Amino acid sequence: MSAPKRKVSGAVGALLGVVGISAIAGVLITAMVTPALAVTGLAANSTISVFENLPSYIKPDALSQTSSLYGKNQDGSNVLLASFYVQNRQTVGWNDISQYVKDALVSTEDPRFYVHGGIDVQSTTRALVGNFISGGIQSGASTISQQYVKNILVQRAEAISDPDQEKAAYAEATATTFDRKLKEMKLAIGLEKEYSKDDILLGYLNISLFGGRVYGIQAASEYYFGVGANQLTLPQAASLIATVNEPEALRIDIPENIDFNKARRDKDVLASMLKEHTITQQQFDDAVATPVEPHITEPSTGCQTAISGAGFFCDYVKKIIEQDKIFGETADIREKNLTTGGYKIYTTLDMNLQKSADDTTKYYIPYSGSALDLGSSLVTVEPGTGRVTSMAQNKNFSEAPDAPADATSVNYSTDAAYGGSTGFQVGSTYKLFTLIAWLQAGHSLGDIVNGGNGQKFNMASFKNCEGTTGGSYSPQNDAGEAGGRASVLTQFEESVNNAFIAMSQQLDACAIRDVATSLGVHRADNTPLQTNITAVLGTNEIAPLTMAAAYAGVINQGKFCTPVAIDSITDASGAPVAVPQTTCTQAIDPKIATAANYAMQGVIQSGTATPANPRDGVSHAGKTGTTDNEESVWLVGGTTKLVTASMTANVSGHVSIRHTTIYGPGSGGVNSGQSRLLMWRDFYKNTADAYGGDGFPTPDRNLTVGASVTIPDVSGLSVDAADAKLTAAGFVTADGGQVDSDKPAGQIARTDPPAGTSITKGSNVTMYTSNGKLSALPDTTDQSLAAAASALNGWNVTTTASTDPKCTPDTVVSQSPGAGLVNKSATTVALVVCPKK
Repeated sequence: MSAPKRKVSGAVGALLGVVGISAIAGVLITAMVTPALAVTGLAANSTISVFENLPSYIKPDALSQTSSLYGKNQDGSNVLLASFYVQNRQTVGWNDISQYVKDALVSTEDPRFYVHGGIDVQSTTRALVGNFISGGIQSGASTISQQYVKNILVQRAEAISDPDQEKAAYAEATATTFDRKLKEMKLAIGLEKEYSKDDILLGYLNISLFGGRVYGIQAASEYYFGVGANQLTLPQAASLIATVNEPEALRIDIPENIDFNKARRDKDVLASMLKEHTITQQQFDDAVATPVEPHITEPSTGCQTAISGAGFFCDYVKKIIEQDKIFGETADIREKNLTTGGYKIYTTLDMNLQKSADDTTKYYIPYSGSALDLGSSLVTVEPGTGRVTSMAQNKNFSEAPDAPADATSVNYSTDAAYGGSTGFQVGSTYKLFTLIAWLQAGHSLGDIVNGGNGQKFNMASFKNCEGTTGGSYSPQNDAGEAGGRASVLTQFEESVNNAFIAMSQQLDACAIRDVATSLGVHRADNTPLQTNITAVLGTNEIAPLTMAAAYAGVINQGKFCTPVAIDSITDASGAPVAVPQTTCTQAIDPKIATAANYAMQGVIQSGTATPANPRDGVSHAGKTGTTDNEESVWLVGGTTKLVTASMTANVSGHVSIRHTTIYGPGSGGVNSGQSRLLMWRDFYKNTADAYGGDGFPTPDRNLTVGASVTIPDVSGLSVDAADAKLTAAGFVTADGGQVDSDKPAGQIARTDPPAGTSITKGSNVTMYTSNGKLSALPDTTDQSLAAAASALNGWNVTTTASTDPKCTPDTVVSQSPGAGLVNKSATTVALVVCPKK
């Protein structure tokens, strides 16, 4: 019978084989003396010099572990929303693993594990002979310690970011060469010097691949059988241990592998356990009779698995971790920490509020439609903490490039950097910042302003630190209403555009912007806030989350807190990880914030948001907003406990929302302009108001009642002089036209209200100009006829003789009309004269 052919042929191959055997033989000589001698690393003779020059120590690295992100139930329990991983692994402790698993592994892979010193001499000797004959490493005879070393080296290779370096390191860690085997053996001996047998066994079970991206016994138990590693039955444990021999060929989530897995489970694993007396014959028989029945439980593989529509919030948190340097200096480090660091991420998301928000927005707003492409948002912030407690929209979350029409990865609630949306025009919700600037400038809610339609504003008269332009501007009120002169409070409640343009004319546009920025307001695309004349009406494109946080700051008595989405994080060892913290600043004077809240209460109670009022005894405050062409509609506000931005907007296209009826999945058809109001109402009435809300304090009188000013006397002044005097006194003038007066033509005859009346500053005072037609008619009664003629010289006079016999001769008995101011040219003075005797 001919000798078997060697894989390494020729003189060089034979020499290498001899050298390899000599080195291994040296190891075996040492190992054969006693396991203890192998553990000490003492050399038996010089034949192991090659062996001694190899590295002698390997320290297990921190394993790549799954990071998990949680929301919170009302009872404080955590709800898993998503997991992030490169390797689906959850490291567990010794007591968290079924004894069946430990016994199955040792019985099958390394029966003398607890007695050898890292190398099993008997198995290695058998393998040595076979390998020498074959000319290569055909049989490993690897102990669990050696397999653990190999897994550590493979993990290190897979952790290398450079593809070429990773490939080279992986090839070295898995090469079928004597050199690699020698290194593995030496490192296994060194490993057993430093770690107990149980620690090595535990490390092996946590590091091993079980197929696909499933690593470690805990993740394998949950994925393949839907139970924890400590709950595995004997057949289940044996099936998983069967898998580690050939993970891809024996993984049981592939149906055609199940028979192969059962064969190895029964003939190798269970049989070895019976042979090693770790199970009884009856246990063996029962286990063999049990079919392999996987219960595949898909792990969370990202934010698309989050329940209650929380995928968008989940993605927001993920992007915070990916971008905030608190989690690592570079993007690569931050991504690695998230996908391998075993983070437990406890977020601010309240699952009760989240489910309500998700149900509500999807009730009213369709996922998609042929009439218009709508996006909606219900995002809630907690005043005083900045904690984001809910974030919902009318889509499902998906990052798939071929996602269906009802899904998207674009988060309508956040800035572009944290979700892809460039924001939406906020409409009249921006008027809150003009109102606050108005109060900061010394005005009040009781001041009278003109909100009438048809006004033409000289743009050069507006103050703007960034410069002004010429020309005129004639804005229209939102729904075309006539408007008129009314208090600032009324104009705010009714959201009258022209009133706020008139108010901004008395302010600096940059002062309004500064109020907004002090409350954290910024454009979603991170470009500077616009300060042009139309910005007052809400043309800046801002994220709903930003507006909710700003309003929460005002409702929180002017103390603004930056939004936060993470409460805490622990790493794989349970140690705390630093997270972004909210920053709270007193952005607005509390007295002014109180007055602003008072105005916002009016919007809910009797203004443009009246249909949104839950009317459930909890105090609410807010402001509506509608943009040009009704392309987006808003309501932002809430209680002292929770503040919500409710928005419906065109995602693409330019369809008027106000004039379109939409059919949400459950609503049965509503005017889409009302959708923001109904979503907000239902969210608070059904859920949010159960969290309570304090009453809003009463504002100072000087901020609600306009200052009273006495109208000065401007009669006899020119129109320009009178206008200047009245304007300086704090009034707005109006031209009442010409009236009959004894003042020279062109001079002011009178005002309405009249001079000396005390009225609210900012009120309208109408000026009436003299036409010069009135003259003072004297009374000539009882005067002599000559004296009367002299007094009435120039007047048209008629006389009639008196028939009274007792009258005084040659005197005026009566005159009509009597003394007063009359139009001389249109008046005939009738005298009754007593004749001469």
